[in-house]
Amino acid sequence: MLRAVFMGSPEFSLASLRAVHRRCNLVGVVSQPDRPAGRGRKLTPPPVKVAAEQLGVPVIQPSKVRGGLLRAALEPWAPELIVVTGGCSCCKAS
Repeated sequence: MLRAVFMGSPEFSLASLRAVHRRCNLVGVVSQPDRPAGRGRKLTPPPVKVAAEQLGVPVIQPSKVRGGLLRAALEPWAPELIVVTGGCSCCKAS
């Protein structure tokens, strides 16, 4: 099985995350940092992080991807495949 890393955050990415988990050796997930949400501005994890933790897959949430920090975090996972899902600005809720 291919060693895979999944990169995504929003709810629509969950089907892709689960498909990669079924078909590959999912060694890690990269997702956006938890963000304040709701009236209480409570830190809320992205849906992909929640699902990855339920699957028992390690998650990293870098605040920046530049400067080599993300690459350094990925190296121990030694992925053969990286699957990326994301939305465009036209898909974001107003």
